Amino acid sequence: MIRICTIGGIGSGKSFISKLFKYPVFNADNVVKNIYRNDKNCFKNLKKKLPKFISSFPIKKSDLIKAISSNRNNLRIVSSIVHPIVRKKMKFFLKENKSSKIVVMDIPLLIENKLYKKNDILVFVKAKKSKIVKRLKKRRNYNKKILNELKHNQSSLLKKERMANYIIDNNFSPNIMKNKIKKLKKKIIDERNSS
Repeated sequence: MIRICTIGGIGSGKSFISKLFKYPVFNADNVVKNIYRNDKNCFKNLKKKLPKFISSFPIKKSDLIKAISSNRNNLRIVSSIVHPIVRKKMKFFLKENKSSKIVVMDIPLLIENKLYKKNDILVFVKAKKSKIVKRLKKRRNYNKKILNELKHNQSSLLKKERMANYIIDNNFSPNIMKNKIKKLKKKIIDERNSS
């Protein structure tokens, strides 16, 4: 199985690029949304640690935003409760898709949390700042302060770019990007087969 990991900054289009590979995608953001919506245990633990902010189930993103905005340390608390659950779900995903030729890992803190393996193919997704800002403003819970907190948590983009096996410039139309990923996918498979 080839593990392709999309890495890059917030709003660079990692999830969009991940889907274009047309193989099973582990999307950590969606998994986290699901945990907040359905995991009562996670809710109890967050409520115990952050009683001032977390009071109702399902967990509201707006409550988490308030918690993180009020104190930087609260992001660490949320992460310490949520990340182990995400890891468990990731292991299950990999087990479930072990017969797939390729799986795509779309995990924002992949590098920071050392969730990649030596043989993983790292694809760095880059985009113009103006495009990123435009994309982020379209998000429902757009909050500049929170985005800065999250960015603060991510390894420097330069470091990620240096680590990458491939760099994808995500500044073009969806059709052009589809073709770019098709070619890249073929290249990755060919290179893996010849090694």
